[in-house]
Amino acid sequence: MSLVLINAWVLSMDAGLTQHRHGWVHVEGDRIAALGSGLPPEAESVIDMGGDIIMPGMVNPHCHLAMSLFRGLGEDVDDRLFRYILPLERKFVTPEMVRAGTALSALESIQGGVTTIADMYYFETVVAEVMDAAGLRGVLGQTLADFAAPDHASFDEGFALCDQLANVLADHPRLTASIAPHAPYSTGPAVLERAARWHDDHTGTRVQIHLAETGPEAQWAQCEHGVSTTSLAERSGILRPGTVAAHCLLMDDADIALFARTGAGVAHNARSNGKAGRGMARVEDLRAAGVAVGIATDGPMSGNTLDLFSQFAPVSMFAKILGQSRKPLPASDVLRMATLEGAKVLGLESATGSLEPGKQADLIRISLDAPRLHPIYDVFSMLVFAAMPSDVRDVMVAGRWLMRDRVVTTLEEPKVMADALQVAGQFRAEMAAIDATRA
Repeated sequence: MSLVLINAWVLSMDAGLTQHRHGWVHVEGDRIAALGSGLPPEAESVIDMGGDIIMPGMVNPHCHLAMSLFRGLGEDVDDRLFRYILPLERKFVTPEMVRAGTALSALESIQGGVTTIADMYYFETVVAEVMDAAGLRGVLGQTLADFAAPDHASFDEGFALCDQLANVLADHPRLTASIAPHAPYSTGPAVLERAARWHDDHTGTRVQIHLAETGPEAQWAQCEHGVSTTSLAERSGILRPGTVAAHCLLMDDADIALFARTGAGVAHNARSNGKAGRGMARVEDLRAAGVAVGIATDGPMSGNTLDLFSQFAPVSMFAKILGQSRKPLPASDVLRMATLEGAKVLGLESATGSLEPGKQADLIRISLDAPRLHPIYDVFSMLVFAAMPSDVRDVMVAGRWLMRDRVVTTLEEPKVMADALQVAGQFRAEMAAIDATRA
């Protein structure tokens, strides 16, 4: 179908940050045919955007979708990981639980204007089913770990699941398979080397990993191997184009140079990192070295939300604190990281991340009705520091509407909520039992 969106403030987010203040976007099938200002082309359908913003759908390059069901759980308990999280994962993380949590997160993501997601969890073929039904674009990573993973008891079983995921998603138009070794300390160099070989053998896939995130991780790498975790990952061959490294907090100049040389990308989780008191990534230095950095939410257990708008202020503020100036990471760069640069981190920049002819029609409409958005002197500043998910009115992926007038059309919201709350009830009962044994 041919569609033209008219009377729009078009933010292309292309390399030149081209804007069309009174513009239009022409969509043919699943792709953008043209965009501009002035007289729009003829089309089968014309929709007046009422002066609202049309921009690319946003990209979340690192999260754990199903962990929305752990959101806010044991928030103020120091040992919540070992007291609650791991026992709950061992007992309750099943395909059904993953389906319920992923659907809840997909609903939240669409409502917040996120159209592309990199997920990293277990039972990833189930995640693929939900993402496909929701109409989202994504990179889906089957996690490999040495700690009682819910869906594999050995690394051989884990690699078999990666094979299965790659087969399921072969030639999928929107979903890309990924191997996801959890972290260097939870896999070891030999498994990282094997993961690198797996990636070599599976064309078109990606790699996801947590890296340089915590002090104990850095101490482990130094004590056991005499190098930084970044250097250990590079020696193992896992840092390469197509690798998405999450966090990257504890990096020196040599580590940054390794990233620049290998072509790996970074998923920056400012809100999650700050909430855990883990520090601030050297985003300005990474980007200055030519490393692509996207803005991510991390899992809802860690960052509590899949809302990218709520990440923008911490991303900007942390860079300004490190630089002791207002100048680092201007708002336009923050929004670029949430769109085109985030797509580049995932190796999807030729398909999405900006509104350009020939690219996929992944776009969102931002309503300008809210008083808190005005006056608008700098549209990028407004979007970074004032806009909220509730301002997202319409969402399209590959030319298909996923949300119109705040109503998600690809998911049954009442069922999604009921399924999620049913699992949460099981969690509450198990937590009460755990607390009773420790009383």
